Order: sequence, then C-alpha cells, then structure tokens
Amino acid sequence: MKVAFIGLGVMGYPMAGHLKNAGMEVCVFNRTTEKAERWCEQYKGDMALSPKAAAEGCAVVLSCVGNDEDVRQVILGDEGALAGMATGSILVDHTTASASLAREINKVAGDLGIGFLDAPVSGGQAGAENAALTVMVGGSQQDYGVAKPVIDAYSKFSKLLGPSGSGQLAKMVNQICIAGIVQGLAEGLSFASKVGLDGEALIETISKGAAGSWQMDNRYKTMLADEYEFGFAVDWMRKDLGIAIEEAKNNGAQLPVATLVDSFYAEVQAMGGGRWDTSSLLARYSRN
Repeated sequence: MKVAFIGLGVMGYPMAGHLKNAGMEVCVFNRTTEKAERWCEQYKGDMALSPKAAAEGCAVVLSCVGNDEDVRQVILGDEGALAGMATGSILVDHTTASASLAREINKVAGDLGIGFLDAPVSGGQAGAENAALTVMVGGSQQDYGVAKPVIDAYSKFSKLLGPSGSGQLAKMVNQICIAGIVQGLAEGLSFASKVGLDGEALIETISKGAAGSWQMDNRYKTMLADEYEFGFAVDWMRKDLGIAIEEAKNNGAQLPVATLVDSFYAEVQAMGGGRWDTSSLLARYSRN
C-alpha cells in the first residue's frame, strides 16, 4: 500500500517510521525540508515538496500537525493534501483540532469522493515511538475499516466513536480528564512536602490503591526531582484545553476544573515553562 504522512514533528516522525517498517510505501511531507530529508535517510522512504504532491497516488493520507490553521493549510490549501488525492482514497487527520473543522473537512472531502477520519491520538511522544498510541476516531465504519490496518502500525488501540467530529470530541474528554488528574497529583505531592512525608514511600503506598493513575506511575519521580522535560508540553495542553473550553461554551457543558487548571498552566507559561511537560503544575508550588 502506498501512503503519505504529512507532518514530521515529535509524533509524526516516528509514526511515519512505523508505517515504513510495516512494509508500506511511504511518502512524507514536512514544512522543514531538512527534517523530511533526515526521515528519508533513516527510513529509506520518499519525500515531496508539498502535501498535494505527497498525497498523489496514495490510498491513505495521514496528517499530524499543530493546530486548526496548520490543518487548513496542509489539507485544504491550494497545495493541500485534498488537491492531490484521488476519488476513493482516505484522509486521516491525527492532529488535535476542533470538531467543527473536522466536520468541515469531512464535507469538503465527501464532495470530492474522498473519505475522512478525524483521529486524534493519546500516548505522547513515547507512545508514538513505541507504536503504543490510543486513537480516537470519528467518521464512517467503511472508511475506518480500510484505514485501520494503517493506523494499527503505530497504535495499541483504536476505536470508531461516532460520526465526523467524534474523535476530536473524545480527545477533548481525554484532556479534560488528564488536567484534573495531574492537578490532583501536584496538589497531593505539594501537601506531602509541606507535612514532611517521604515522597517515594508515599507514592509506593498510595499508588496501590484508588489514588493510582498513569500520571502517578509515570511522572511522580520526575515531579519529585523538579524535572519537567519528559512529555507533552504545557503550550500544547493549553491549546487542547482551549479547544475543549470553547466547545463547552457552544454545547452548554460545565468545565470548572478544566478551566481552573488551564489558568494554572497559564501561570506555568508565565514562569517560562511553556515547553515543560504537563506535570509541571507542581512547579507552581515548588518554585514559587
């Protein structure tokens, strides 16, 4: 199968590599040409100088870029992926973006006879590198059935959750839940420090009970060490929470915790921590 991958950031670079390792013919595009050249050297794939050129002749085209505007540019622009895709091919966007944009792209793609899946991912850079991502998918069952073997190359689990936009809505829920969990962990560790509890012994104990979580298992050591260079950046988390908060304004949902945690992340940004990982909520206490 010939596929294209658009966007070789910390997620897209290894994801595209897994496709090549799975035996697919892969053509990549990245706005920074040097990174595409490096990927081609490492994985012995092909590169194109535009999303349109990368998409030509591909059965499935995948993208993973930064935000709504980036998605518009690489998919809907004059040199975007849809301009090079053939009738019957399928576009899969792994960017965390708005549900409204997903529905817009679905309409444009459908009018061209092209399938579309909005399919944001969870698992971070480590998940991408280890082919262990979780993929939340919106779109048709038929398109998902065709694209799933491609998605399986870099994921441990994927699921179709509903019509176009459902994947993005599910990712919003994912980030809402993470925000509350990380803030709870940060508060707990700060409290433990104030009362003189040993952090290692504490986590060894409470992680075995109902307080346990992925965040606790994977981030407590670096949090206790006041190190925040190990995952999803605060800048991106604020982008994702902003999408969720805006969606909540439209659908009437109440997000008091997510809104509060978003304001805490704004404080971390003001401390110079925009590129720190999301566990840096603890730095609000430890560095102030």
